[in-house]
Parts: sequence; C-alpha cells; structure tokens
Amino acid sequence: MNPAPYHAHIYYDAATRHLAETAQQVLRQRMASGELPQLLFVGSLKDYKAGPHPLPQFEIHFTADILPLIREFIVASDFTALVHPLTDDDLADHTRLAQWVGKPLELDLATLDPPGRNQGVARFGLADF
Repeated sequence: MNPAPYHAHIYYDAATRHLAETAQQVLRQRMASGELPQLLFVGSLKDYKAGPHPLPQFEIHFTADILPLIREFIVASDFTALVHPLTDDDLADHTRLAQWVGKPLELDLATLDPPGRNQGVARFGLADF
C-alpha cells in the first residue's frame, strides 16, 4: 500500500448539491464498511468558497494507491474535481502537482501556504476547511 496522502476537492453548485450529497454519502458508506480502507476522510459539504477553492466543494482524503479508483468515481459522477498530493509545498500541490477531473477552475492562489509551511499535511485524514 502506498501511504502517500492525497486530497480531492469535489466541486458542486446549487443545482448539483443534491448529487454532491449523494456522492458524499456513498463515499462515507464505502469508507465505513471497509470497502475502501484507503479512503480516510470524507468532509462536509461546504456551500461557500473555502481557501483557494472558488466554488462549494467537499474534500476527501485517501492514499495514492486508490487514485485511479477515485478518479473513476469522480468521472462517473460527472463532477469537476481538483485532485492533488499533500507535500510540503501547498502551491505546487494545487498547481503543477494537481490533476483536474473535468473543467479546470481558477483558484485563488494567494490563500495557499508558502513552500515548506503546508498546514495540510498535519490535518490529513482529520478535518477539512
């Protein structure tokens, strides 16, 4: 198993909130049942902009070994998502190391931690925005 931490920010809007809620519930069920033990956290739906994210979103934390499965789930759900590793460089995580599923969005990069001061690593698997 690859323990490298990853996040996915799954975006939605008012029209697709009910679909995001369903996706969140499905992911929580798969995590709780042990079907996806590498899925470590499924966050709350945030109906507002948070950090660099311009649209409502919810965050999931997982290990790199299920990255293909997470991407497939997001594609099948027809969401836009930003998928990125957690390193000590928050800016790189959200830009050059990130992968978009769906149409990329413009992020507010000014809110990100400078290299070497990524606060995300400490909260991996524990909390979201």
